[in-house]
Amino acid sequence: MKFVRFQKGGKTGFGVLEGGAIRVYEGDMFASPRPAGATVMLDDVELLPPCKPSTMIALWNNSKIQIETRKRATPKEALWFLKPPSSFLTHGQAIRYPAGQTEKVVLEGELGIVIGKRCRNVTAQQAKDYIFGYTVINDVTAQDVVSRDDTYPQYTRGKGFDTFGVFGPVIATDVDPLTLTIRAYVNGKQCQEYPVTDLVFPPPAIVAEVAKTMTLMPGDVIACGTSLGVELIKPGDTVEIRIDGIGSLVNPVV
Repeated sequence: MKFVRFQKGGKTGFGVLEGGAIRVYEGDMFASPRPAGATVMLDDVELLPPCKPSTMIALWNNSKIQIETRKRATPKEALWFLKPPSSFLTHGQAIRYPAGQTEKVVLEGELGIVIGKRCRNVTAQQAKDYIFGYTVINDVTAQDVVSRDDTYPQYTRGKGFDTFGVFGPVIATDVDPLTLTIRAYVNGKQCQEYPVTDLVFPPPAIVAEVAKTMTLMPGDVIACGTSLGVELIKPGDTVEIRIDGIGSLVNPVV
């Protein structure tokens, strides 16, 4: 199933995407939602981020090939930071380039984990039961802001600008993440392609690692980290992150 959230006529709803239509559901998306007996056409609604996270957690240095290429040490535990809710954006909406504050913005294509129920102190095996599904993420980053101060890498600041936390358009609940491949494009030219098996920490292990520190809530999103091939983006570009089996996340840059 591929869940979406949408707005129509000033009202917000959610449902399951089926081709060009959305079968509307009611109740709580994460707690036994029920078909509402209605259908709306995808072209007649405005898509919203597919859930409302309290936060987005994002991993750093979680790619085996990137670690090997850049001669980094493999982390013994997951390394992560937070992206604020003000950064959240979804498919079709515009990424706003923060002119005057950065000169080096890149896209980062990533798999996103969506938490389905309150999660704290679980094993990697148990974590599978707390994952509702998976989404597509563009972890937009102002690289020069991250590295501006030699004494303190500013990951949250450089990755937390408004519109830099792009995810959606769906949450896919019936996919095996280890079979997926992430691809990224700028103006139709591919710049990234890597399998989820490139990740040092696979999704259940990531959830278990993060849940050692913080309580994860239904709808929270975890970006699994990116690999080689991140590409500079600028106003006028169109960027796409694609994961076959989940969907395509396309955004203009303004």
